[in-house]
Order: sequence, then structure tokens, then C-alpha cells
Amino acid sequence: MHIHDFQQRLTDLGAKPMHIGRITRAWLRGVPLDTGTRNQKTENFLPLAVRNALPEISLELDGLARLSSEHPASDGSARLLVELADKQMVESVLLPRDGVCVSSQVGCAVGCVFCMTGKSGLLRQLSTAEIVAQVVLARRFRAVKKVVFMGMGEPAHNLDNVLEAINLLGTEGGIGQRNLVFSTVGDPRVFERLPQQQIKPALALSLHSTDAELRQELLPRAPRIDPEELVELGETYARQIDYPIQYQWTLLKGINDSQEEMDGILRLLKGKYAIMNLIPYNSLEADEFQRPDGDRIVQIVRYLHSRGVLTKVRNSAGQDIDGGCGQLRARATQVLDRRKSRA
Repeated sequence: MHIHDFQQRLTDLGAKPMHIGRITRAWLRGVPLDTGTRNQKTENFLPLAVRNALPEISLELDGLARLSSEHPASDGSARLLVELADKQMVESVLLPRDGVCVSSQVGCAVGCVFCMTGKSGLLRQLSTAEIVAQVVLARRFRAVKKVVFMGMGEPAHNLDNVLEAINLLGTEGGIGQRNLVFSTVGDPRVFERLPQQQIKPALALSLHSTDAELRQELLPRAPRIDPEELVELGETYARQIDYPIQYQWTLLKGINDSQEEMDGILRLLKGKYAIMNLIPYNSLEADEFQRPDGDRIVQIVRYLHSRGVLTKVRNSAGQDIDGGCGQLRARATQVLDRRKSRA
């Protein structure tokens, strides 16, 4: 089901824009579609044909994103393996402090070498309704006041649907526009489209290296934008919306944790309207990549922070359950494949 199909169906049943708005807001809040208000019961507001159709419509909406499994972590987060209507799986993460991280694609085409999701390639896009349905599902567990588009997939590769989801969440969904965070490796279309939107989200840019060649190796199918140009594009948007850019840097031991890289960060970000988020790699013993030692991470933070670049360490939510993005889906897919091979 697509958002426009949902709205057209209600229209065909006799719903007016005000009826559709109330039903949409009820869905986005995660409450029954026929929820009334304190002063007006549903039967005194919605047309009879619409009321009669709501149970069936509700079942279809629920089928957009169903909980397959939940994996709570000690940091207050919980990773959700979510099954879509066609049985494909994506991941959402309930974040501490009333946030949720959602996926925009099944798989991803960027192919970041340190990312499990990238290893599967792109399988398909998520519709606007499937993206928003992850927020609806999350709201059935806890309050959601922030939505981060940092799950599976590259949002810029599903730009129209992601922007529509952001607009819907920022208008009918009750999420403040700076609490909607669009994360991207840096597609030029993002910097053209975001300033034109009614809802202008916060922006997170995956940097990972100040060396153009190394960045291309780490993000092999990302647009070929030099780090300097990417930061300038980010700075322009930050000044337009008067809100800092979050730069994401997955720390990989012996690869992008050198002194040269730290000096490169100072060169690019000092004086910019920016926050550097260092994300130590969520490594397993057998992984090709490893996270730097704790002492080195502390050194990096102190070095950058003391020299004028606001720097924070952002550990991936749910690290104690080996739940880096894509890992839950990969394990579930492996189990299904084994079952099929035995059949």
C-alpha cells in the first residue's frame, strides 16, 4: 500500500480531507484509526462507509511493518527485525531518549566496506508508507519524538519516498523538523532538494575520511565528491536552516584513526557549523575491521575538541547484542536459507 492509495481509498469511501487528516494522524500516533477526540466521538464525525471500512484498512496498514523479533540492549535501545508485507526484512532501532532509527531500503547500493547491509546489495526501495510504518510500530513500544534515517539503505537513493515520509512525519506525525535527521553519504541531489522542502530536516553526512582516495575505497559506490566539497555543501545547508551538520566518522583501527586524519578533520571542520560524531566500529573478533583501542578514542576526542571541533563518541545502539545495522537481517536470512536447503 502507498500513502496516496490509502488516501484515495478513503476519498472513494466518502471521506473529506478533514476525515483523512484525522485518520492519518491516528495511524501515525500508533492508536486505533477510529480514535475520536475528547469533544467529538468518531460516530459523530466519520461517514458510515469510512467507519465500516476502517478494520480492514487497519489490518492492511499493520501488515506494512510487522515485528519479527525484538532484541533489547543494555543501553536502553532495542533492535527490531521488521517484516514487510512481501516477507522482506529490514531493521529499526528504538533509541534511548525517545528516538527511532528507520530503514529506507532493503539492502543498500553504496557498498560501504565496513557495513553488513552493503554486502547484500540493493534489493528494493521502501515505499513512503513502509518507512512511516516503522515509526508507527515503534510508537507501540514507546514514545517517539525523534526519527533518524540511518538504518538500512541510502536515503538519497530513495529520495522522493524519504522526503515524503519526512514531510508527513513533520506535519501530521508531530515530529519537530530538527528531530528528523536525514543521513547520507553525500548525493548532490540532497543539497538541491532539502532547501526546497516545507520540512527541512537536520542533516548527517557520512565522511569517514578526509582523504578522497581512501573515502572512495571505504564507500566504493558513493558519489565522487571530494571531502572538501562535501563539507562546503554541508556548511551551506547548515547556515540555511541555522542548525549544525552532524558528520559521521566510523572509526576503523589503523585505517582512519591516524594523526594525519585528525589534522584533516581540523582543516575541514574548524570554524564550521558542525558536530563530529565518532562511531567506533562495532567489531567482532573475526571481522576484517576492528575498532581502535579505548585510549586512542579518548585521545582523538580530546585532540579534536580542544582545537575547536565539537566532537562526540556515538557508539552504535545495541552493541552488546552484536546488532550492527544489517546483522540481524543477515542472520535471519541465513536461517531461512538453511531451512529452504533442507526442504
